[in-house]
Amino acid sequence: MKTITMKAVTGNIGAITEFVDRELEAVDCPMKAQMQIDLAIDELVANVAMYAYTPGTGDVTVSFEFDEAARTVTLTFIDGGIPYDPLQKEDPDVTLPAEKRQIGGLGIFLVRKNMDGMSYRREDGKNILQVQKRI
Repeated sequence: MKTITMKAVTGNIGAITEFVDRELEAVDCPMKAQMQIDLAIDELVANVAMYAYTPGTGDVTVSFEFDEAARTVTLTFIDGGIPYDPLQKEDPDVTLPAEKRQIGGLGIFLVRKNMDGMSYRREDGKNILQVQKRI
């Protein structure tokens, strides 16, 4: 498992994405899957940066694991912010016109649709969100 810990600010999304992309390249990840994983990183780290520590700041840790036999990438996002389980959020009604939709929730919806698995738990005062993608 490879891990990176950085301040949970939107300005660090690029560095976290680069860290994961280096690992994805090492396991010959197809470009489509890499783009889907990058979208998940962007959305999930942005959510931690904007909401987990409000009004303060804190860290986010992202771990990368690869199961060669199953060709599955698992990313684990850990923060010490307020308890929040994004899996409890209802999917937005994407059939409504944009101006009639409620604000928020589209990012998590996109992550769910693009990943093959997603789980959340709260442990030792930490939010732990895992996403899996078969490549």
